[in-house]
Amino acid sequence: MIDTLPLFHRIAGQPIVLLGEGEAAEAKRRLIERAGGIPTTDPSGARLAFIAIEDEAEARAAVERLRGLGLLVNCVDRPALCDFTTPAIVERNPVLIAIGTGGASAGLAKALRLRLEALLPPGLGGLAGALKAARGALRTRWPDAADRRRALDGALAPGGALDPLAADGAQVAAWVAQDGDPAAPAVIEIAIASADPDDLTLRAARWLGQADVLAHEPGVADAVLDRARADAVRCAIAVGTAVPVGGGLTVVLRRAG
Repeated sequence: MIDTLPLFHRIAGQPIVLLGEGEAAEAKRRLIERAGGIPTTDPSGARLAFIAIEDEAEARAAVERLRGLGLLVNCVDRPALCDFTTPAIVERNPVLIAIGTGGASAGLAKALRLRLEALLPPGLGGLAGALKAARGALRTRWPDAADRRRALDGALAPGGALDPLAADGAQVAAWVAQDGDPAAPAVIEIAIASADPDDLTLRAARWLGQADVLAHEPGVADAVLDRARADAVRCAIAVGTAVPVGGGLTVVLRRAG
């Protein structure tokens, strides 16, 4: 179970407290300014603070003072004093991919970022922008939200018309205008052999990520259930219960054996 909730916090035009000097403080300054924030030492009106002070006692005192004023604090190289941590970032504006380790290893986060930088094409941001511009056309083409989601799932799948590793946005208008409907409602059953989500097949993991409804028998581990979309409807069922076809994709998780 994770102990943090990843969020994207808008700071453009907002004051962000920055205390400290040296390379670590300058790195945080660049990070703040890159996101449009305004570095300051004045906590008035600020909601976030970065502390890059080497002296342990001075850093702790600054954390307590700013936290007492209601600010969320990041204290460089002191995870136990942090209310939030800053991830390694892969940017394909407006796409942002944040990689965090909960303060365990900045080096590991950096290594993963470099791998993803090499993997993700520069046109990914263009694809995101084109999909945003096509929202109205998407709603007209598929008025039902579940139909719209299934159509997008299919188009964005590996080898699909809008495969994120191949498309750059130029294909979006033609895809929206094409004939054809999203997949019909269906029920898919998955036999769960263990409590380890890493034992899921790639196909099972993809189905979980696309499910509109998640039905599960007793004993299916929470770690497996957490691989499904967070907004999927969840319902517990008795062992052997038949699940009827409803709207969208229903995935049924049963204990193997």
